[in-house]
Amino acid sequence: MTELDVQALQRRLAAFAAARDWEQYHTPKNLAAALSVEASELVEIFQWLTPEESARVMERPETAHRVADEVADVLAYLLQFCEVLGIDALTALAEKIDRNESRFPVPEPPDPSNSGNRHSSE
Repeated sequence: MTELDVQALQRRLAAFAAARDWEQYHTPKNLAAALSVEASELVEIFQWLTPEESARVMERPETAHRVADEVADVLAYLLQFCEVLGIDALTALAEKIDRNESRFPVPEPPDPSNSGNRHSSE
């Protein structure tokens, strides 16, 4: 998804809410709560599945549809939340990845010359 796609979706969501006079309810607090509820509904689908069952959840059309709908709900509320607070979601994500790459560097591979092999020729 490109930045233009995200902005277009945010405009559609804003127009949808404005047409129904829902903007008054789209406060950061309400949108954060709605986002949490929708994320919980996504979790509910997976709640009692084994790891193997959860990996195959998209193979069943009825479950795949529910998962896709909840993902859409989570994304819709997240985009509306970002719009209300003036957060560029893609920039925020890119910056967070940058910070995580710095905080959690790729481990150096072990030095094979320092393997503790006692059977090497001396």
